[in-house]
Amino acid sequence: MKLALFADGHVGTQIADWLLQHYADDLCLVVTTQENSITEAAKQHDVPAVAFRSEQQVLDFAGTRSIAPDLGILAWWPQLIRQAFLDFPRHGFINTHPSLLPFNRGKHYNFWAIVEKAPFGVTLHMVEQGVDNGDIVAQRQIAYDWEDNGESLFHRAQSTMLDLFRETYPKIRSLQFARTPQDLSKGSFHHSSELEPASQVFLKQTYQAEELLNRLRARTFDEHPSCWFEADGTKYEVRINIRKADS
Repeated sequence: MKLALFADGHVGTQIADWLLQHYADDLCLVVTTQENSITEAAKQHDVPAVAFRSEQQVLDFAGTRSIAPDLGILAWWPQLIRQAFLDFPRHGFINTHPSLLPFNRGKHYNFWAIVEKAPFGVTLHMVEQGVDNGDIVAQRQIAYDWEDNGESLFHRAQSTMLDLFRETYPKIRSLQFARTPQDLSKGSFHHSSELEPASQVFLKQTYQAEELLNRLRARTFDEHPSCWFEADGTKYEVRINIRKADS
């Protein structure tokens, strides 16, 4: 197995560290968004590493070193892969997506899962042209309840994704994993531009109590913007804390 790892953020760092510790010989290339601890760790294991500027730059870097990956992993990678780049690894790319596909494809999975009362979890899936629509390689569902909010789902998705990747990687590295097509008639898709309009609360509008509570807790995330409303020309933010009552 010759693996090209595209890694970013906490999940990407953890996956890179785990692969370098246990399967360093599999890695033929590590790509990051900038020079950071991931690139430093890769170089310490004599794995070629490059900070991404463009797909062509990565292809040129690989070409000068005769790097020809069998498979690519997008570990919390923030950019879409264009069609022309999908053939860079011989067997394509597998992406880490923090939702239970086909539910909540696209952006802000933690917000929309709660708002839509959708099943939640994490997914490893093949990358195809489009967004989060490729065949499913592995999934793990995450149960949640009224005490959860956007922040708790975000962190639970990260830890569960790491567990799922470690569990699945032996099948991935032997190319012995199953592929299950998604039923895109189910689930949902959201653009990043939908978050702010969905976060506004209108004081004169009638809401079902469950709907309003779900919106408020879905956008509750420390040090991040929350739901909001306007009164007398002033904007106010709203966060809520839901806990089980003592019996």
